[in-house]
Amino acid sequence: MRKMLAVVSLGVLLSACSSVPVRMNAVMPGEVEGKDYQVMGEGEGSSVGIMLFNIIPINQNDRFQKAYDEALQSKQGDRLLNPVIEEQWFWAYVLNGYIFKVKGTVVKDLKPKPQ
Repeated sequence: MRKMLAVVSLGVLLSACSSVPVRMNAVMPGEVEGKDYQVMGEGEGSSVGIMLFNIIPINQNDRFQKAYDEALQSKQGDRLLNPVIEEQWFWAYVLNGYIFKVKGTVVKDLKPKPQ
């Protein structure tokens, strides 16, 4: 019985939630002088994630990437210059919500990136 409990406990620990790294292609400080981009304007994006019953994640892992992509697409750009990140939380009886916002100057690369 103890072995069974140990195996189940180990299985629960190993099946934890995971996510992928967020890819925020911000303009690097050295690139500002080179001006190899065109400023498209101010862009903003947001995304909401929810923890249902404080256990079940809904849109939690990719809300950062969605907000960043929305900010870029708002001005059809490639990267953000001086990104500002903001997060707000809210609570309800059965869930916790997290609103993630990102805004900044959207720039479009003039030179194609090597792949």
